[in-house]
Amino acid sequence: MGTLGAGSAGMFLGGPSALAAKQFPMGKADHCIMLWLGGGCAQIDTWDPKRKGNAVTREPGTYYDTIPTAVDGIRVCEHLPRSAQMMDRISIVKTVNHDTINEHAAAVNRMHTGRATSGTVIYPSIGSIIAHERGPGDEGVPPYVLIGYPNLTRGPGFLGARDGYLYLIDTEAGPRGLIAPPDVDASRMHQRQALLNGLRKDYFAGGNRDDVVKNYDVGIETSMELAGSSFMSTFNLDQEKPELRESYGGEFGQRCLLARRLVQSGVRFVEVSHNLNFINGTGWDTHKEGQLNQHGLIRELDHAFASLTQDLEAHNLLDRTLVIIGTEFGRPAEFDAAGGRGHYSKAFSIVMAGGGLNHGGAVGETDELGKNIVHTPVSVPDLFATIFSTLKIDPSKELYDGDRPVPISDGGTPVPQLFG
Repeated sequence: MGTLGAGSAGMFLGGPSALAAKQFPMGKADHCIMLWLGGGCAQIDTWDPKRKGNAVTREPGTYYDTIPTAVDGIRVCEHLPRSAQMMDRISIVKTVNHDTINEHAAAVNRMHTGRATSGTVIYPSIGSIIAHERGPGDEGVPPYVLIGYPNLTRGPGFLGARDGYLYLIDTEAGPRGLIAPPDVDASRMHQRQALLNGLRKDYFAGGNRDDVVKNYDVGIETSMELAGSSFMSTFNLDQEKPELRESYGGEFGQRCLLARRLVQSGVRFVEVSHNLNFINGTGWDTHKEGQLNQHGLIRELDHAFASLTQDLEAHNLLDRTLVIIGTEFGRPAEFDAAGGRGHYSKAFSIVMAGGGLNHGGAVGETDELGKNIVHTPVSVPDLFATIFSTLKIDPSKELYDGDRPVPISDGGTPVPQLFG
């Protein structure tokens, strides 16, 4: 483990003072894997089911039957059987809420940065903040990997390129940016590196300090280091037993298996996207007919999530790895004219597993149709503060955009019942 992974007991990493750190609980985790359900997962059809509805007659309610779980009183969708059996290691935070519902990109930004879009500040993503605060868990690995398409929302914002992500979109190919073309052998690569070093030296000798160029230079340097390291073997999933690979399922499952290998190598934060290969024609954005085949997505999620959790546990990594199932907003109990659902952000579910948290099945409660919060509301800043505390990061710390202080979790408070 790298030095940043060995914080002293009772102390937050990077906290402004011991007094501030004592105000919040401290977790046990060193890594985080976020499974991202892009489009808006319907909590009423998955983790927070209610009375049965009818899409044809447009009677509000849950689309599927429900099943009991390992925790008394907690029921989930019938298509989550493996997750149901391990509910004692899971917490469904049922009362996450925000006020961004009409635009997916804005809501995705909200759930990745913890804030509404700003016209003056480009806020860093949660992955970049964790990378910034914890650094890589070992030498020769990046702190942050994105398995999915890159965009600004996942980026480092004002923190700069050093806290950005390495990304890939194909588990078989690995990160293409670190793989030389077939016609570029070691000799040609050495020549290119020599040319780049000369250009770099001349540029900086002239007193140039442009931030864009500096960020680009950091990216090139990091890529060259990773491309020539043993880290690249992490992407060789054929090193795993065939039966384990099969237990994870298809492409999304293979991404989850890769996430476990990345964490094992020392990567701090891995985001795994589940919205690239649509099974139902719409992904988790279940308007209209997308609702009818939503169960295919739910089953695939259940299979991969349960396998990942059990695999982490088998490698003694579950208590040190927080697994999150995230999405930009939920769905209302009502059906639209074509049998689908609209957007809903006043109460939706985020799932957490592992991380050394005090799991008990559920946090918070919503009303009979999941539209209103009955108790224990969890704002997005509260959710972020909980994640940071779990990863030994002081949620009261301030980052700086130039001279401007930026609270790391926008004033959030960790959910107390998740910390024993």
